[in-house]
Amino acid sequence: MVLPEVGAEGQARLRAARVLVVGAGGLGSPAIMYLVGAGIGALTVVDADVVEMPNLHRQPIHAGRVGMGKAASAAAFAAALDPGVQVRALAERLTPANAGALVQGCDVVLDCADSFAVGLILSDACMAAGVALISASALGLGGYVGGFCGGAPSLRAVFPDLPDRAATCATAGVLGPVVATLGTLQAQMALELLLGLQPSPLGQLLTLAPGLRWGGFRFDGAPEPQSGFRFIDTSEIAAGDFVIDLRDADEAPVPIHPAAIRARTETPPCPPAGARAVIACRSGLRAWRAARILASAHPDTAHPDIVLIATGGD
Repeated sequence: MVLPEVGAEGQARLRAARVLVVGAGGLGSPAIMYLVGAGIGALTVVDADVVEMPNLHRQPIHAGRVGMGKAASAAAFAAALDPGVQVRALAERLTPANAGALVQGCDVVLDCADSFAVGLILSDACMAAGVALISASALGLGGYVGGFCGGAPSLRAVFPDLPDRAATCATAGVLGPVVATLGTLQAQMALELLLGLQPSPLGQLLTLAPGLRWGGFRFDGAPEPQSGFRFIDTSEIAAGDFVIDLRDADEAPVPIHPAAIRARTETPPCPPAGARAVIACRSGLRAWRAARILASAHPDTAHPDIVLIATGGD
């Protein structure tokens, strides 16, 4: 209240704000903590996972609630910190089927899932709805946080393609304070956006590299890519689709669709002429790689009809 940039008017803005946080883990924990502490009016937390002991070192808001759903645990934490904040806890995955409805009516969305597929799904939904997106990712000793959509370029504009090699926290690990730092910055960027502070955090990317080296740049004029693969929900698989499941029988005993063909990422089969290719894997990373291979096999086709499905997981 004593900050000249906030004051009574700014605090009233925060109390009227509606914020969506997707993911209540390492990034979501500090983001939720400081958003609630700032007096955000209404907070929706989406997370289908449960609290697990090995994750508590980087998810401290869930202490003492092992086995409880993360969304419900986050709501319990928020109620203890500020009962005046209205929290809606949704124990469900963010998918292309529910993203649009969840984003609609929000003032800002925080992508704290640190998932390749979720980031793109949220970016697409936020671009369509004109809602600001604060997205972050942490890996090892570094990561990034940025403000997208809502009048700024999308996540796809800054990251138009997948790196040739993409690790995850499950395979490469992450140091707790690193992910906490980036999650806290997500809360800071969201608060600055809601308060209308300048320069706007939208169109800005901050990077953290090993050795505590900070960097970043503005991307206000970044063009939206003319190509790229979008994610769909399993319910959107249509008759006539050529479905490729990159998960083997050990990973997924039941294929994603009765007509799905099991295949390797490096050798995706070509669909029949005129058929839409639907490529599925757990995180979306392998599906994106396979889609690039499939698209490159048809250089004469400017926009091959390929869509992706992320079933969930690393």
